[in-house]
Amino acid sequence: MMDWFIAYVESVMRLAAPLMFAAMGGLISERAGLANIALEGKLLVSAFFAAAVAAWTGSAELGLFAGILSGALSGWIFGASTVWLKADHIVMGTAFNLLVVGVIPTLGKAWFGSSGSTPALGSEARIQAGIGFFVAGVFLVFVLSEALRRTRWGLRVHSAGESPDALLVQGVNPRRVRIGAACVAGALAGAGGVVLSLVQGSGYVRDMAGGRGYLALAAIIFGAWKPFPTLIACLIFAAADSAQMLLQGKSIFDVSVPASLIQTLPFLATLAILALRRARVSAPRAINQAL
Repeated sequence: MMDWFIAYVESVMRLAAPLMFAAMGGLISERAGLANIALEGKLLVSAFFAAAVAAWTGSAELGLFAGILSGALSGWIFGASTVWLKADHIVMGTAFNLLVVGVIPTLGKAWFGSSGSTPALGSEARIQAGIGFFVAGVFLVFVLSEALRRTRWGLRVHSAGESPDALLVQGVNPRRVRIGAACVAGALAGAGGVVLSLVQGSGYVRDMAGGRGYLALAAIIFGAWKPFPTLIACLIFAAADSAQMLLQGKSIFDVSVPASLIQTLPFLATLAILALRRARVSAPRAINQAL
């Protein structure tokens, strides 16, 4: 029994890692006023490019760098289109997710002859981190919590999402603050994508994010745009995800439950938590507002 419990806890920590990085990235961009539903696409982009570079070079380190860089670049594209071109954040995020779903299979077919995956990676091209990324994610939550409250950067991010005019009075361009936050958010989501393809997997497989970007967004809302409550939500969702993996193929009270139903547990948990949350949640006041 104890061995099962330890295995379950380790599974929760592994599954929580990509959620945590995506959620913390999304939290930064949303606190800066960018409604970021493009987290799913950023996870997919970074997971693909991390696996592609690792497959070409045989280097896990270069794959890690490529994943984070591609995430940051996708964050810049999202930020520039919403800030400079004044595109609606929700529409742009949806378009970005749809674009990624179509572009990645095309690149995979052109580069590797497969529209669904990259070549399987050997151990030298993967990151053997265990729960290292989970520990790094928890550390990130502590750092981000302090940075948002006590640093000039954090106060500017907060002002960009609450009162951009206050930044203008101080001679600070809120557009630059938002785009900078979008790049940082993309880089953190990129780290989550790297976890998916180089740590938990042995390469990229089609749609491997599996809705984690949307779960990360739900965690941000549940956490009221605060790092520590968002972390708790990520752990709850990861616990539900781990439970569905353990329950597949099992019988409950001598009743065989279809695997397709078991796989909905993380999303049912998400809906239940958001529906039962009684505390009033208010998004940043200037979110999705043009500057």
